[in-house]
Amino acid sequence: MLPILYSFRRCPYAIRARMAITYASINLELREVSLANKPIEMLALSSKGTVPVLQLKDRVIDESLEIMNWALEQSDPENWLSLDSHSEQLSLIEENDNEFKGWLDKYKYWDRFPQQNQHDYRSNAEIFIAKLERCLKTNSYLLGSKLCLADIAIFPFIRQFAFVDKPWFDQSDYPSVQLWLNQLLQLDLFGQVMEKQALWQQSDN
Repeated sequence: MLPILYSFRRCPYAIRARMAITYASINLELREVSLANKPIEMLALSSKGTVPVLQLKDRVIDESLEIMNWALEQSDPENWLSLDSHSEQLSLIEENDNEFKGWLDKYKYWDRFPQQNQHDYRSNAEIFIAKLERCLKTNSYLLGSKLCLADIAIFPFIRQFAFVDKPWFDQSDYPSVQLWLNQLLQLDLFGQVMEKQALWQQSDN
């Protein structure tokens, strides 16, 4: 049985999982789902109801970073895990996932969070963007001259941040982040994983 990945094309967590899987040249069955109508097969595997969900022969992985690590354990031709910087990578990813993502959601969906205005939410999110700008001042990528796990894990969220208000982002004082983001947007790997897929339908057989 091939591994099965339940995914949603635009979800940043699913994007980074698909990028790691595709980079590692892992063959699997991709099931594009609707988050408004989640298939019972996915919910039976993971009651969280979030994507991505990876079904393996012996276990289920429903955390995107764990899926990425699993994929790179199978194959990591360009050494994305990079043991020399692994702890730094995990620290940046943790800050992205646990702090920046919360402000990003409030910035993007500010009308759902009337406690502050959209500008205030963006200002809080910019703390992390400014940190990445400092990382990228002297490096092509977040932790050096080569692409690593942290770049791929964080990139889909910065992409989402940028496109909330693209004109503002393009003229903002983050030229290094802008360049880095554009480089990653041009990757063939990103283009591959963003190809549109038909919604998965359960077979009646």
